[in-house]
Amino acid sequence: MELMKKALITGITGQDGSYLAELLLSKGYEVHGVIRRASTFNTGRIDHLYQDPHISGTMLFLHYGDLTDTGNIEKLVNQIKPDEIYHLGAQSHVRVSFDMPEYTANTDALGTLRILEAIKNSGLPVKFYNAASSEMFGSTLPSQSEKTVFHPRSPYAVAKVFSYHMTQLYREAYNIFACNGILFNHESPRRGETFVTRKITMGIARIKAGLDKKIYLGNLDSKRDWGFAPEYVKAMYAMLQQEKPDDYVIATGESHSIKEFLEVAFQCAGLGDFKQYVEIDPKYFRPAEVENLIGDSLRAKSKLNWEAKIKFHELVKIMIDSDFRALHITAPREGDKIIKEKFPDKWWKVD
Repeated sequence: MELMKKALITGITGQDGSYLAELLLSKGYEVHGVIRRASTFNTGRIDHLYQDPHISGTMLFLHYGDLTDTGNIEKLVNQIKPDEIYHLGAQSHVRVSFDMPEYTANTDALGTLRILEAIKNSGLPVKFYNAASSEMFGSTLPSQSEKTVFHPRSPYAVAKVFSYHMTQLYREAYNIFACNGILFNHESPRRGETFVTRKITMGIARIKAGLDKKIYLGNLDSKRDWGFAPEYVKAMYAMLQQEKPDDYVIATGESHSIKEFLEVAFQCAGLGDFKQYVEIDPKYFRPAEVENLIGDSLRAKSKLNWEAKIKFHELVKIMIDSDFRALHITAPREGDKIIKEKFPDKWWKVD
């Protein structure tokens, strides 16, 4: 009889962490998640998964911890003895990283190092996934693959470059099964409300409901490669199931501007021209901009058999539909149709 696998997820309360937890639970894993202590509840994305640990058959367990606490990380690794660690936790907002560069570096760069050290010191055969970022490429011209040179343009991106190289170093120096997932932008109805895509779709729903009149944004010309988060966590899982560790770009191969996102989203909502609803606020501009990111995920397609199914226009429709439903507004039900057709065996929930 095959033993049940254990997985430890940092950042389990985030968008990716919640989808990954659902995926691993559906595959029979015992899942452990690290959450930060706060005076307010921050587990909304995983509340539907959680059961009291005293209930028989419980498979999800939450532990208080912090990526800045070395002792706590080592204790969790040694107590849980996970087969796989998915390191998704981070200060993940690029614009905020300019305001909090030291904290971002401590969490995103040194946090990864602390986990790698804990794995090395434990002597356990742990497989490690590190969430790298397309922001590492910065101003390097697209398209960007695993061989593309990094040119980071934010404290967040610089910290992720450190994290990426440290993961490679521990793989080569200590023979740890360690992978970097260079994920390009990926969104969903669970995306944080301060990130531009969700800010747009939620803002449109609030305008439609008569709650707001304007959406305030920064640079509309930035172009990104936007995919669907539930698909991207499948790639994370696939990386740790390979015979040998490697690094992979995960992307759709398409690039669209924030202006295009606005145009499609407002069209889906039936509100017409976005210009009468959108105001530009200089405080949302970055001190150093990243103009265009387009991922080349050929390695992931050939080695992981992974390819994005949900593309840009479908993604926008899914997010608009979800935010409309959250405010009980009638909208075209395109999102549900797309999910049913693309994922007939869906193991996760859109809302």
